[in-house]
Amino acid sequence: MAVQVVGRSLMTSDQTPHQARSVGVGGWVVSFLPGRTLTLEQATAALQAAEAVAAVRELSGSVGLTPLETVGLAMQEPPWNESPRAAGRKFWRRG
Repeated sequence: MAVQVVGRSLMTSDQTPHQARSVGVGGWVVSFLPGRTLTLEQATAALQAAEAVAAVRELSGSVGLTPLETVGLAMQEPPWNESPRAAGRKFWRRG
């Protein structure tokens, strides 16, 4: 995964077609988050998330699932060696 800033005004990735553009004064907009202005760090995280989605999309087809099914099942189903309650505390803290 490689997010790159081009000319301090465009952020791209070699893993996803999504991009982020600088809108000045430290603000960035991301192609799949219209109407939101983010910090540089948030825009970078958004593109990294888009890269992860691209990877999930590619891998999920290999196991006969859609990307949404893959993410949903991976988030909901506990590992074999843990109870659902323990897995929820360990991996998915809600604050």
